[in-house]
Order: sequence, then C-alpha cells, then structure tokens
Amino acid sequence: MSDDPYARLGVGRDASADDIKRAYRKLARKLHPDLNPGDKTAEERFKQISAAHDLLSDAEKRARFDRGEIDASGQERPTQRRWRDHAGSARDSYASDSGFADFADDDDVLSEFFSRGGRRAGMRVKGHDLAGELRIDFLEAVNGTTRRLGLPDGAVDVVVPPGSADGQVLRLRGKGAPGWGGGPPGDLLVTLSVAPHPRFTREGDDILLDLPVSIPEAVLGGKVEVPTPAGAVMLSVPPGSNAGSRLRVRGRGVPRADGSRGDLYATLALVLPEQPDAALEDFLRGWAGRGYDPRKGRG
Repeated sequence: MSDDPYARLGVGRDASADDIKRAYRKLARKLHPDLNPGDKTAEERFKQISAAHDLLSDAEKRARFDRGEIDASGQERPTQRRWRDHAGSARDSYASDSGFADFADDDDVLSEFFSRGGRRAGMRVKGHDLAGELRIDFLEAVNGTTRRLGLPDGAVDVVVPPGSADGQVLRLRGKGAPGWGGGPPGDLLVTLSVAPHPRFTREGDDILLDLPVSIPEAVLGGKVEVPTPAGAVMLSVPPGSNAGSRLRVRGRGVPRADGSRGDLYATLALVLPEQPDAALEDFLRGWAGRGYDPRKGRG
C-alpha cells in the first residue's frame, strides 16, 4: 500500500474533512481486528488507515504534510526539525507519538535562569515542562493501556488509565527537562488523541452502538450477542421490538475512577436477508391487508 495517507484512505487531496471521516469509517468497518481475528494483513492495513486518518483529520497536521514539513508518519522532516519548549501551551508540541517538545534555544534557557537570580551561588531552578501527543485506539482509552514513547534523550512508559478521554492531558511528574543548579526536572504533559471506533461511540461514561437484529429476533424476541469494550455479552431482545429501540446493558460502559462503570446502549437496527426470500415475500403479501399502518397518528 502507498505511503501517501490520501491514497491509503482512497481520497483525493481536495477531500473535505467529512470525506476523510467517511472513507476511514468505511475501511475501518472492513479491516478492524475485532472483525478479522487472526488476519495479520487486515490488522496491518487497519494500522495504516488509522495513521492516515490521524494525520489528515487534524487540519494543522494535514496542512504541514501538504507543505512537506512532516512526513506521512507525522515526523518532522530533517530540514525542519527543531525542538521547542513548553513555554506556551500543550499544542506547541510535535504531532508524533515519538516526538516531544524540548528546550528552545539555549540562550532562552540561560536568560530565564539568570533572570531568576541564577548568578548567585547555589540557585536551584526547576526544569521546563515538556509536551507531546499520544495517539491511541478507542478501546485502549476505555480499558487503559501502557505505551512507550520516545524522548530526545531516551524513552518513557506512559500509563493510560481506564476511562481516559480524547484531549485528556496526562502529567508525568519529573519526566520533563532537567533542572539547573541541582533543581528538580520539569514534568511531561501528554495529550491523548483517541481514534474513532468503527462500531462504538462514547457519550460521557456511556457507550453507544447500533445492533443489527433479524426479523424473527425483533418480532419474537430472543437472546443476541452484543460486543462491549470488555468483551461480548448476551442481551435479551423483547418480543415486538421496533427498529430504533434502545436497550441498556448496565455496567458495560466506560470505567470510572471510583471503580464503577457507565452503561452500554444498543440501538436496534432491523436487517433484512441479503438474498430475496420468496416465502417471506409471499407471507407479507398476504399479511399486508390487515390494516397495519406504521405512520398512523404521526402526522
């Protein structure tokens, strides 16, 4: 597959943000590892389209890629590489898993040091905070994970707690730039960027998904398997359930700090057989004359 993120998603360079999102979701539904267990090729392609979506869904990163300032992985191109400190906001950081903001020019650091009275013997100055971005999958954010990130002078393990959200900032104390004069190091601020999931969406601490059901399951009821972030469970569909009905699975949502969890809500989607069914069609032709009107009383 091409290294070009546009080619990976099958969109042109003039594609809108909605075009990119739709293309990613369409491919993710086919390639997600949960839907292709054991298929290494699908897993690798899913990683590639996820990386392409991460880059192109961010307007600033996309513009920088189009200008040739960063490559398809989000890394600075060698001629543009420059470490930056965290004097402003967390958004001054690199847009890569492995790149973090570092000091700006040495003169800036020395200037700050001396402005704090650093000429006096024994003056201790705390190091600067560093900032960066960590891209993780939806399920990694919900269930928690540990990811290793590269820094200018090594690497650090970042523990992502269960229930983490997109845009959340994790502070790793003492993992920033070293201090001066024996002062303590600064902190490392990691902003989480959570990729969308092909089936799940998050609403606060709750998880939402569409659950396909057959005509017999909707009319007669029955037990169906429902995927959740913590594994599949069985859900009872009541007899006479309409498409669009919302069923709750308690305690299968996002973990909370107190140990409890939100809920999962499954919205029923009625799915007809893929191939025409003559017996079903004959039955419905005979049954249609019973005066059933789904639009009656709806204006």
